[in-house]
Amino acid sequence: MSKCAFLGLGVMGFPMAGHLVSIGHEVTVWNRTQSKANDWAAEHDGKVAATPEEAVADAEYVCLCLGDDPDVEAVFDQIEEALAKGAIVIDHTTASAGLARNLYERCKGRGIHFVDAPISGGQAGAEAGRLTIMCGGDDDVMAKARPVMEAYGARITHIGESGAGQLAKSVNQICIAGIVQGLSEGIHFAETNGLDVARVMEAISGGAAQSWQMENRWKTMTAREFDHGFAVDWMRKDLRIALRAADDSGARLPVTALVDQFYGDVQAQGGERWDTSSLVVRFDTSRKQ
Repeated sequence: MSKCAFLGLGVMGFPMAGHLVSIGHEVTVWNRTQSKANDWAAEHDGKVAATPEEAVADAEYVCLCLGDDPDVEAVFDQIEEALAKGAIVIDHTTASAGLARNLYERCKGRGIHFVDAPISGGQAGAEAGRLTIMCGGDDDVMAKARPVMEAYGARITHIGESGAGQLAKSVNQICIAGIVQGLSEGIHFAETNGLDVARVMEAISGGAAQSWQMENRWKTMTAREFDHGFAVDWMRKDLRIALRAADDSGARLPVTALVDQFYGDVQAQGGERWDTSSLVVRFDTSRKQ
């Protein structure tokens, strides 16, 4: 098996790094808060590095799972000189396509390889090893990186050249934003008209309106429970990336821009860390007014 470094042990990275160990890879982890890395090592047979540079030394594969473009840039600046020739950097962060292309070129100039590979599936998908991974990069590099990503990815798709993975992730977030807003409006409409939401969902979930969000979130949305899943702050970051990419390409995203504003309303209500299904609370505010 391979020597892997995993940088970033959040709710996604923590279990992902564990899956690498479970299939036999030699894994060294680093996290900005070292106590989190120590917690990981207490559960898994791996090593903890004090610095990113130490983590990537001699690693064949370097996986990043960080927060945003500035986080990725800062960590890459630290590890660039320490990366071994021929190493493959796999960036699972949801970041911009522009950054992916920049890091691809920087790696290429040093005899290193880069794949942008943002993920979807949430914490539950990471823990189950059933993530969807959208990739951008060279064909031969993808062939080498795929077996590593299969430790935690159930669906791994090579979208195209560098940056294509990040653009595909924006498509994913654009679609989710519209679906959650539609589901929120549907639940609000049912509640306002005195319908039994459970019966409505039973009726429509087997038809064309069915979605993952409906199947997995209508109950918690109706109960106004949002302490799970993907946080509003993270979604707004992802939508910001999508909207900027749209500006660059000339794509028009009117609904996405509107839903992004609606998520801003949720943040203003103190819902920064609520699950993205919390869009439904906007209607509670409007009814009170």
